[in-house]
Amino acid sequence: MSSSNISSVTEDEKPTRGQWGTKIEYFLTMLGLTVGLGNLWRFPYICLRNGGGAFLIPYFICLLFFGIPLFFLETAAGQFSGQGLMHVWEVCPIFKGVGIGMVITNVICSVYFNTVLAWTIYYIANSFISPLPWTTCDNTWNSQQCVTDRSVLNQGRNFTTQNHNVTIKLLNIDVDNRTTSNEYTWKNDTSKLMTAEEEFWQYNLLQMTSGIHDIGDLNWRLALCLFGAWLLICVCLSKGVKSIGKVVYVTATLPYILLTIVLVKGLTLDGAIDGVILYFKPDFSKLLELQVWMEASIQVFYSLGATWGPLFTMASFNKFNNNCLRDSIILSFIGEGTSVYAGLIIFTVLGFMSARFSLPLDKIVTSGPGLGFIVYPEALAQLLGKNVWSALFFVMLLSVGLDSQFAFCEVAIAACTDNFQWLRSRRVKFVIVVCFTSFLCGMIMTTEGGIYIFQIIDWYIAAFIPAVFGIIECIVFGWIYGIDRFSRDVKLMLGRGIPIFFRICICFITPSILLAVLVYSITAYQPPTYGSYKYPDAAVGFGIFVSVFPLIPIIVCAFIVVQNMPGETYKQKLTAAFRPSSKWKPAIKEIQSDYYENRTAKQMRFFEKVKLNLIGENY
Repeated sequence: MSSSNISSVTEDEKPTRGQWGTKIEYFLTMLGLTVGLGNLWRFPYICLRNGGGAFLIPYFICLLFFGIPLFFLETAAGQFSGQGLMHVWEVCPIFKGVGIGMVITNVICSVYFNTVLAWTIYYIANSFISPLPWTTCDNTWNSQQCVTDRSVLNQGRNFTTQNHNVTIKLLNIDVDNRTTSNEYTWKNDTSKLMTAEEEFWQYNLLQMTSGIHDIGDLNWRLALCLFGAWLLICVCLSKGVKSIGKVVYVTATLPYILLTIVLVKGLTLDGAIDGVILYFKPDFSKLLELQVWMEASIQVFYSLGATWGPLFTMASFNKFNNNCLRDSIILSFIGEGTSVYAGLIIFTVLGFMSARFSLPLDKIVTSGPGLGFIVYPEALAQLLGKNVWSALFFVMLLSVGLDSQFAFCEVAIAACTDNFQWLRSRRVKFVIVVCFTSFLCGMIMTTEGGIYIFQIIDWYIAAFIPAVFGIIECIVFGWIYGIDRFSRDVKLMLGRGIPIFFRICICFITPSILLAVLVYSITAYQPPTYGSYKYPDAAVGFGIFVSVFPLIPIIVCAFIVVQNMPGETYKQKLTAAFRPSSKWKPAIKEIQSDYYENRTAKQMRFFEKVKLNLIGENY
């Protein structure tokens, strides 16, 4: 059937589960998914630590041989089936549990990740207070160890190593040998000094307890921000892709506008060029280290969102003949290019901060929430009009985080509405129930000890589960179902099969890299810590349970599927469980009958299978 005929059928098709209103809505949604908080506060740190500009070489090599093929595989499968995670694995029913595991992972991520949006909303609200509450040490939450000048903090810590007595004068931040009633003296203990930004983060926002054993009271202000974050998510998801498609016009484009504004401002600051030079300064000797290549693979792997499930789900709302191959290439390069662009912007401001406080840049640069909620606000507080710059920065963080949260939530919602189609007519009520339930589950992370629970979930949920899912994907579509059969499916959509380069990657290179990532993650494992705090064994045990829990459905579902398969012997049932079910079919009804007649697989030897996977039957 020609692609033109498919296109005409698609235009007339009115699927009950919905489709993207326009191509740009899908594109912006996927762009928002690939451009997450990791692009802003993890990539710059990883790049600097692994050779600066030289790191871009392994980074884009991994993107080409690993990131794009995996991105294409998931979007093509989702678009072909027109179904969410619970149905796309009908391609190999014995692995239906992978879809359930992905849904569980996304539910856990949506619950804890929305806490980050709550933090961001809290900072946005405080950005309108003058002076900015995280820039002074005379607030009720501040301790005697509070300082407002990072250079003094560093100077004091240097004195510690020299066995000197250090006296920090509060508020004015003078270092001298005098002692008055307004001063606090440490003897060989200046490591307890803390910037005003750190104290705002720990003592005002988080109101931290001493450990996970002490959950403490509910932080009602943070709980209110969490409720606001879920209310925002609920409104945006209420109509499915129809409402998400409209919201992303703002949330997917606003970060680029705000990042560019910050870049223009950053380039005018003293020391900005030094920060940029350090960011891109290549250290080619790093390319000889295996760890650099592994960290490049991991960064590409997690930033693209592959193997988590959202790519399957979001692509399932596409028109059947959408060019998902072209989209995968463009979105992957734009998404990862944004990481480089964001790093440039971050380092212009951090370079200014380095010059402002006369500190080496490596004493300032950090990764994760520490960059977003401590270091960067501290840098912006040095600028004229600091309230405006702070508000813009946190609005940018909010818009970036919203796009990721849309994807996490829609995976679970689409999975439920696909299995229980009566929920589609009650979607608004269902979304309200899902969001409110998630809010209640996330309340524990707004307690005074909530940060410890947040970190342990964040530490373990992505420890190795996505890599396992990715390996299974490549085995199923590359070898069990067969990349050539899948290529014929793609040809029904695009009028052409899968290019040989992508065949080789999906069958050999991508699973090899995923296996290396999995082994590296396991061998490099270390228990989480929060500063000097070490988690007790019970908390670590809970974290390990979180990391393996999404894998349990794979085993359980495999057993159930095999038991329910037709056949007189266990071998016949097992063989049938590896074959695609009748539910694996094109999303367009008019071509399904022809598809059933021509989808039988030929029995062949291993090397014949390898040849077929690589070049196809027409070569």
